[in-house]
Amino acid sequence: MRALPYVDSALLTDLLSWPTAIAALGRALAPAYAEGGFTERSNVPLDNGELLLMPAAGSETVGVKIVGVAPRNPEQGLPRIQALYTLFDARTLAPLAVLDGTALTTIRTAGQSAFVVRELAPEKARRLVVFGAGPQAEAHIEAVRAVRTIDTVRIVGRRPERVAALCERLGGSGVDVRAGERTDVASADIVVCATTSTTPVFDGGDLADHAFVVAVGSHTPDARELDGSVFSRASLVLVEHRHTALQEAGDIMQAVEDGALAPARLRDFGDLAGLRGDEGISVYKSVGMGWQDLAIAQAVWESLPTRTSKAPTTVPPAELP
Repeated sequence: MRALPYVDSALLTDLLSWPTAIAALGRALAPAYAEGGFTERSNVPLDNGELLLMPAAGSETVGVKIVGVAPRNPEQGLPRIQALYTLFDARTLAPLAVLDGTALTTIRTAGQSAFVVRELAPEKARRLVVFGAGPQAEAHIEAVRAVRTIDTVRIVGRRPERVAALCERLGGSGVDVRAGERTDVASADIVVCATTSTTPVFDGGDLADHAFVVAVGSHTPDARELDGSVFSRASLVLVEHRHTALQEAGDIMQAVEDGALAPARLRDFGDLAGLRGDEGISVYKSVGMGWQDLAIAQAVWESLPTRTSKAPTTVPPAELP
């Protein structure tokens, strides 16, 4: 087998602008929900964390993301989540490329959030509050700014030095970016939660009556970033896939258990065309799905021959995951 191109994080980011990533996810949505053949992620518990396998199939390409989640890694200066994505041709099942799965996940998650914001958040949304100061927080700020004219950003995090560093990186963007407080949600048009917290990061009673809330930080039943009052106040609760959310999303599962959210109130991407999010509080809770990863991986593959002058490095067959 020939050596495969390896798309590292820098090249992947160069190849995909936010509009391109958002458009790819938008194109993939209708086929994914028309076919309805979602493949659930596989979870392999390990002593130091867990291994996730996320396969997906499309008409042109198929692929699988292999994810290592090691909660103690940050103590050693290593990423909590690391991943590789292997892309195959759908007709021949020949391997096409290996991609940095961590960067792919960051772009996929923030791009999908931005797509939902574009479709449902108030057009006049200007004030953004972000919980978290890691890669997902930064990516969400960039992605949301691609679909809304944000002029104020407040960043809330547990580690002041990381918040300060992120504010400094974004300081030259022409937006008022500063460290914030939990209570800043009272004036926020859009709130993004992109943390590793297992407990709610703000009091839902403080939310503005028109707030659009995005929560992406957790994908397990025992973790939540939003409290019950967020859901009891919300006029719209959107998830990617209703069944998956009721099995994996701790925010949703615990709100249902607490009586703050009735399962019948859940809407998913299959309902998206008929939804409006401009009345009252709206919530979008994401756990991530394989079809989204595949959409981004295919967009990268399609960009490789024509949109970059860099030759991607190669991975010898013996080193393939």
